[in-house]
Amino acid sequence: MRLLRFDTPGRLILTGFRGKPIPPYAILSHRWSDSETLIEDISNRNHKEKEVGYRKLQFTAERAAQNGLQYFWIDTCCIDRWDNNERSKAINSMFQWYRNAARCYVFLSDVSAVTETAACSDWEASFRKSEWFTRGWTLQELIAPVSVEFFSREGQRLGDKASLNRLLHEITDIPLAALRNCPLDQFSTSERRRWVKNRRTTEEEDIVYCLLGLLGVSMPTTYGEGKESALRRLQAEVEGTARAPSIIPFSRNESFVGREVQLADLEAKLFSNDQTTTTLAIVGPGGTGKSQLALEVAHRTRLNNKNCSVFWMDASDMDSLYRSYASVAQKLSVPGCDDDQADMKQVVKRCVAAMSARQCLLIYDNVGATTLRPSGSFTTQAADLADFLPHSNLCSVIFTTTESNTAEALAPRNVTALHELTPDTALRMLQNCLTTPLLNAEQQEAMHLLRELLYLPLAVVQAAACMNASSMTVQQYQAQLDDHKEAALEWSDDSSEGEQRESGLGKTVVAALSLSMSHVQHSNAVAADYLFIAACLDRKDISLELLEAASPRAREDAVKVLDKYALVTRRPAESSLDLNRLVHQALRKRLQVQGRLMQWTQRTITQLLRVYPDDDYSNRSKWRRLLPHAQYALSRSATDDNDEEKLSLTEKCALNLYSDGRYKEAEELQMQLMQTRKRVLGKEHPDTLRSMHDLATTYSSQRRWKEAEELQVQVTQTTKRVLGNEHPDTLTSTANLALTYSDQGRWKEAEELQTQVMQLAKRLLGDEHTNTLRSMHNLAFMYTDQGRWKEAEELQMQVMQLTNRVLGDEHPNTLSSMHNLASTYSHQGRWKEAEELEVHVMETRKRVLGEEHPDTLSSIHNFAFLLRSQARREEALALMETCFQSRQQVLGEQHTGTQSSLDTLNSWRAECGNESP
Repeated sequence: MRLLRFDTPGRLILTGFRGKPIPPYAILSHRWSDSETLIEDISNRNHKEKEVGYRKLQFTAERAAQNGLQYFWIDTCCIDRWDNNERSKAINSMFQWYRNAARCYVFLSDVSAVTETAACSDWEASFRKSEWFTRGWTLQELIAPVSVEFFSREGQRLGDKASLNRLLHEITDIPLAALRNCPLDQFSTSERRRWVKNRRTTEEEDIVYCLLGLLGVSMPTTYGEGKESALRRLQAEVEGTARAPSIIPFSRNESFVGREVQLADLEAKLFSNDQTTTTLAIVGPGGTGKSQLALEVAHRTRLNNKNCSVFWMDASDMDSLYRSYASVAQKLSVPGCDDDQADMKQVVKRCVAAMSARQCLLIYDNVGATTLRPSGSFTTQAADLADFLPHSNLCSVIFTTTESNTAEALAPRNVTALHELTPDTALRMLQNCLTTPLLNAEQQEAMHLLRELLYLPLAVVQAAACMNASSMTVQQYQAQLDDHKEAALEWSDDSSEGEQRESGLGKTVVAALSLSMSHVQHSNAVAADYLFIAACLDRKDISLELLEAASPRAREDAVKVLDKYALVTRRPAESSLDLNRLVHQALRKRLQVQGRLMQWTQRTITQLLRVYPDDDYSNRSKWRRLLPHAQYALSRSATDDNDEEKLSLTEKCALNLYSDGRYKEAEELQMQLMQTRKRVLGKEHPDTLRSMHDLATTYSSQRRWKEAEELQVQVTQTTKRVLGNEHPDTLTSTANLALTYSDQGRWKEAEELQTQVMQLAKRLLGDEHTNTLRSMHNLAFMYTDQGRWKEAEELQMQVMQLTNRVLGDEHPNTLSSMHNLASTYSHQGRWKEAEELEVHVMETRKRVLGEEHPDTLSSIHNFAFLLRSQARREEALALMETCFQSRQQVLGEQHTGTQSSLDTLNSWRAECGNESP
């Protein structure tokens, strides 16, 4: 949980309380506008620019201070909306956060304060009509907290839950006892469910999800399932107290038909292995219903065996798989599951042990060869996946996958292959999906249509969706489908009919998509454009920010049209959507045949560049989600050396990859960028030289000194020749070359160059210029590497004093200079002086930058080494453990910083005789 506060100079600070006691705090309840302050606005110091959001922020801070509370919480700017893990956890934690708040302030933007002459009834009238009382999510914000105070849009207090309880009861029909914080279990489940009767939500499922905290249950949010489906799952959770704990994020598909043979076969094989876990696999092309078959097995198992836990795991990528395990760990009360700092691998390990001790059915949905290790061999991935599986004869596992070799490797001799449906089953599926029942006279036409659709479940569902959305009969749909077959011939691949059937892209299936798109285009042209943008992005987790619209409402309307035609899967909790693989493939083919693929790819790159952030730490969650889309678009764009937008996006992606320690991928993009700029701009252009410098830095991070040196020599020589020996860029490039020499232990060459840089910088820029101070720091760093402590200390003391005077005692450069001086003290055994400085640096970074900032984590890492040097082994080990876990969470497992902490931790544990993680 993150909380906000203002420090003494009036600076807004966002503080994380991961793994620490949470102090008393106030919490805001409000309705969102289009001008809310977001977490990135806080990090980027832009929080004052959004008038409405900043007014609420000021209001909450002032009220909290008046109530003696230092910290406060506002949902818009305390939750990282770009971090899917955090967002998912927040939805299920919200009720508890409101309940634990010392004060809850309700900001009513549609209620005006009473004046000195106005009667009480004046504000009461608008209070009764306030939209706040009609929203689903504000129900828990009224019930959960002990203290709830209501304020007008002017910030005037109108009363609280105690003084206004009669009025609140009249407005909401909620019993007075509930408003007075009587324990909720004193009210029946049906009564608590009635409290949302007159409320509404933007998403129909939210009217169910907003009851989770009130009913004391938790379950995954599955937007797109519909209100009735969500209600059935909620009911199952409420009634499931007598059953084994389970997580099935989808309700039973009432339209599921067929697959009787496969169902019987799968059920017969469950728990059939007396020695170890029973593993089964369902394989088939996209759209054949693998997940639906697994879902039916899951629900049947839970219904028929109340002692068997059933857990659904999204194995489409590592991030989703870890989220699934986190949910299971919470369900089974696995130690560490609520600790944000916990090592996720250790949580998974404990979770697997807990599952192995009980009867379980696990469904690993959508397993692919790239799920766990994109660059590895399949055998390695299968071995990695084994680490996530229980090893017990009490457990059975079902995998779903489109890849035959994956299925065979994971479940030898237990593979169920799916193909198209039988005609009768396809007809039943169509009938179940249509809102208007088929007449007897339409049966024959329907059978003809299904034959043309290859009896593919995905095509049947889309055809039914199109008929429902456009109020068409089967005959009308067939007639329009015939008109789209010619277009389908152009879209279809040149592959054989058999290959087309296998891929699900037969000409009539594509014709069905063409028909749906024509209706979408007629209904909402913006929605059709969204499909073409989505076709040029990675098909999963497409952020709505990439879809331009006149207003948020217009964008939402367009996305709902696509959902109505079953062309996308909406993910409202993440403000994103997914595209089915076959739809994605067909759309790209359509654009290619029409000669518009490159045009739309270019438009997509423009959109990406519009929302893509810089590589500052505070934007990490955002660019991590956008990066796969940028890489997809860039890798499939036209080769155009003059496309500056493409080059700019390439540079941003490379910097992001470098920041995450993904040096090979960064190097590939930087090499492309450097070569292009050399061709277009020439070898001496500043942009070319910058790209050469970035590539050299990436080489250095991989300890590839020779390649780094070669590039840096070129940059230095070019800047000297073009700009002169005394130009700032020349000094910078010379300093970088000196550092590369230093990294190789070539002290004499390094010192000579760095001394030149420092002397020139002093003469040209002055003693207090940041470039001068940086050159002094670099030279001191070279002295320390050679053990020349006295010379190093003298320079470092000068740098620290100058930066403190010029930049202030909390500036990052000042703190870095303090750390450098502390390091020199430490090497001389001057522990007290070193520790005093290191603690000051660490605490200041925590306060100013936050506990998760990479610089803060470096301070923790450094301080652990200082403690170790003083033989304070236990303190050092605990601190390094904290550093490793935080770096793993923030930087990722592959980052050099994370690996450095892990290597150190393993070494220290080995010395202590402890087991490595």
